[in-house]
Amino acid sequence: MAETAGSVMLARSAMGRAGPEPQRPPGRPVRGTRRVSAALAGLAASARHELLTFDDPAASAAHAIPEPFLELAGACMRAAAERAGEVRRIVPRHAVPHVVDAVRVPGRARVADSIPFKMIVVDRTVAAVPLDLRLHYNGLLLIRDPVVVQALVRAHHAAWDTSQELAGLTTPSPDLPPQLRPVLEALLAGLTDETAATRLGMSPRTYSRRVGELMAALGTTSRFRAGAEAARRGWV
Repeated sequence: MAETAGSVMLARSAMGRAGPEPQRPPGRPVRGTRRVSAALAGLAASARHELLTFDDPAASAAHAIPEPFLELAGACMRAAAERAGEVRRIVPRHAVPHVVDAVRVPGRARVADSIPFKMIVVDRTVAAVPLDLRLHYNGLLLIRDPVVVQALVRAHHAAWDTSQELAGLTTPSPDLPPQLRPVLEALLAGLTDETAATRLGMSPRTYSRRVGELMAALGTTSRFRAGAEAARRGWV
């Protein structure tokens, strides 16, 4: 009995010295445009083997995100895709009209009815999830915990197995409606709305409505990107 009691005391003493097992933090929040941009650049630079993403280009198009950030984020993802040997991108079905870079980005892309949140996983070692689950611009959670990262990888694999290949779903760009041709030319010329409306013989309200129609046809809310998208479609 004395020997058993001594063993129990020794075990308790050892447990007390060891203390509780430290908990791994689930992730590190990153806020602010500069820090988020740096985090995305770091993810791109670290990619070596695999890149998995849940992406929703329509979410970015629906918000007034500064053009430099969009360009940097796009460049980072293209760089990561070029570095990684395996690239798998999943987009929601409603965003298919906004996927204008599907051919330019290496790897494969599939379409799901919906995605649970936006996400980037690099080499199954680090992940980035938006703090609001929709836009990385609003801040992201940088995750290195292997258990959490593995759970995100499994979620992506499950969605991939039930999604549809993007190739063949995108349709050729429709022709530019004739009534929007003068509006596009005015935008490309850099005219102010007031000057353009006067030259085209429209009221400011009508011109503003036509600009909105043109943006909707191009799938963007940015006048800067409108020119690039119009050129990609062969409208200029």
